[in-house]
Amino acid sequence: MPLTPTHEIARRARAAGAGVGAFNVLQLEHAQAIVAGAERADRPVVLQISENTVRYHGALEPVALACLALARAAEVPVAVHLDHAESPGLVHEAVGLGLGSVMFDASKLPYAENTAATRDVVEHCHRHGVWVEGELGEVGGKGGAHDPGVRTDPGEARAFVAATGVDALAVAVGSVHQMVTRDAVLDLDLIARLRTAVDVPLVLHGSSGVPDALLARAVAAGMTKVNVSTHLNKAFTRAVRDHLTAHPAEVDPRRYLTPARSAVAGEVTHLLALLAPR
Repeated sequence: MPLTPTHEIARRARAAGAGVGAFNVLQLEHAQAIVAGAERADRPVVLQISENTVRYHGALEPVALACLALARAAEVPVAVHLDHAESPGLVHEAVGLGLGSVMFDASKLPYAENTAATRDVVEHCHRHGVWVEGELGEVGGKGGAHDPGVRTDPGEARAFVAATGVDALAVAVGSVHQMVTRDAVLDLDLIARLRTAVDVPLVLHGSSGVPDALLARAVAAGMTKVNVSTHLNKAFTRAVRDHLTAHPAEVDPRRYLTPARSAVAGEVTHLLALLAPR
């Protein structure tokens, strides 16, 4: 199947009142599991590569090319996306490698600087037909603050989208990155007001900490792209730990990575079903 751009997956989902599952890739087994889970659910999916993962691998190209190959071979639409890039240089590299979308995160900067930096990235990406997600407000959990004072203001969101030309907007509405419990409380009213304020898809970061029922309600309120990472990592690690506990003499990584990959695929299938239109 040809690569499906993120913007097309998001457009179709938004029109149908559905959510798009966007799952972070840490290594090949994660990417394989995400595609397998999407095929089982018969739903489109987004493979995301974060700047942290690029740092872990030492380069973007190996993991990006692997994800692009899996996307082309998949039986469902799969997009490949650069997530949480703070470096414009990394964005330019992703564009050159053929990724169809990027998330540029300048949300730690003051509003005017965030706007200017994001606008520059958008201009470059749009010249190459690449979709850009920006962020306004600050989703905590990565060393940043997170309280009602840094949640995304609808009026500011409208101005930011107009000034930067971003194609999607990550917003701060109560979720927090890297949560290992699922008890985050989202501001559904704020999601609805943001959905009215801007005419681009909204993106929920930190979705691992949001319980199932609330994820579905967030989509109904106006969220389109739903990012998940830590929740999959928990499933992966639990499966590895269980296997090694049961087989303490095991030394072949394939033996414990196989159940870990299956566990992640199962969670992806489950989450994509939650995001389907009701």
